[in-house]
Parts: sequence; C-alpha cells; structure tokens
Amino acid sequence: MDPLTLFALANGAVSAVKAGCKLYKDIKGAVGDVRDVLKDIDDQFHKLHPPEKPPTLEQKNQYIRKKNEIIELNKKANADEHTGLYQEIGEHLGTYYDNYYKCIAVFEEEEKRSKNEIYTGDASLGKRALQRVLMRKQLEQMGTELREIMVYQSPPELGALHTEVEEMMEVMGKQQKVLIAQQMRAQAVQDRRRAARLRQLREQAVIGIAIVISIMIFGFTMMWVAWDRQQKYPQYGTDFFPKSAKQQRQETKPQIYVGR
Repeated sequence: MDPLTLFALANGAVSAVKAGCKLYKDIKGAVGDVRDVLKDIDDQFHKLHPPEKPPTLEQKNQYIRKKNEIIELNKKANADEHTGLYQEIGEHLGTYYDNYYKCIAVFEEEEKRSKNEIYTGDASLGKRALQRVLMRKQLEQMGTELREIMVYQSPPELGALHTEVEEMMEVMGKQQKVLIAQQMRAQAVQDRRRAARLRQLREQAVIGIAIVISIMIFGFTMMWVAWDRQQKYPQYGTDFFPKSAKQQRQETKPQIYVGR
C-alpha cells in the first residue's frame, strides 16, 4: 500500500465532509417558510442601494443569485434531501478514518522493518522518516478539523454521527493494523523470493553465455589451427600424416569420363 495514495484518499474524503457539512447546515436552516428570509434580503439590498445610488450589474446579479440559492435550499430542505446528504457525510467520514488507520499501520510497519532490514530505495532513510512524520501530523490535523466542524459548527446530529463513526473506525482500525502488517510481511517475503529468483536467472544466463562464447572460441581456434597447418604444410592435406607416393599418384592421375 502506497502511503501517498492513502493520504490523498483521506484528504479527498475530508474535503467532501467539509462541503457536505456546509450544505447540510444550509439546507437544514432553510426548512419552512422562506418568505421572511427573502424579504429580509430585499430590505438589506434596497437599504444598501437607494435610488440615488443604484447597484452595479455585478451587485444586482449577486443579489439575484443569493435569492435563488435560498429558494433552491428551501426546496431541498422540504424534500428531505438533507437525509441523503447525512448518509453521504457518514460515508466520506468513514473513508477518511479507513485510510487514516491504513496509513498509520503502514507507517508503523515500515518503522519496524527499517530496524531489521537494509533499505535499498531511492529516497534516504531520513527523508522517508520526515515524510512519515509530516503526513501523520497532517492526518491528525484533518481529524481535528473534522471534529471541530461536525461537533461544534454543525447541527447536533452531525456531531453524534462523528462520534459514532470515530468509535467504530477505531475498533476496525486496530483490526486493520494486524491484517496490513501480515499483508506487508507476506509481500516482503514474496519480493525477496522474486529478487532471489531473478538473481539466479541472471547468474544462469551469464554462465550460459560464457559457455557459448567458450565453445565458439574453441571452434574458431581449431579452424584457425587447421587452416594455418594447411598453409604451412600443404603436403599433409587435411590429414595429420604425410601421404604416400601411391596416394599422391592416384590423386594426380587424370580421370577418364566415359559417356553413354
């Protein structure tokens, strides 16, 4: 498991929870009759922009967007859409804690392995240790921000949701820690076996190439010796012993071809 990937997933979940809490709070606050709210917005706008000081086009558009936003939130609130949003917030909160505990488990296992195994990665040990510390601090800071938003800045039901999810994920996080440690140890064993196998294959390939080269050198050497002997001692031909006079006469005797 890559800590950077887990961290990115946790960070994305935190952003989703923050946005969901804000929308939930706005929708929940828009429940009921919004005519008084819209009238209050109209009064404030006309007070800020009397006839002698007309609003700019951007200010007028902003005023219209604000009223439309209130009307849309009221529709969602009256349709109980905040109920589905409540579930989404819980899912995103669970995603944060899930990746948080996975990340912490990976960090702890890496720290244990660093005491017994030689690190061969590109980054230095100090850099990786600093990365773990910073990411752990950031993850904890995310958790603090979520607690602040959901418990103290949101409706009470979101604070209760945060407490329930936090307690549940704490238990599951302990279980995941054991499983992740076992998984990483098994993966480390597989990586060592794979590396040993690749090393063995490389050694066998080197030996095979050396044998082939030796055979080729021996063959070329024998060919060169035979060629050199033939150049220096043509009377021997391709044999190691000189030919007899009878053999020489037979070889030089003209061949008579008898056709049909």
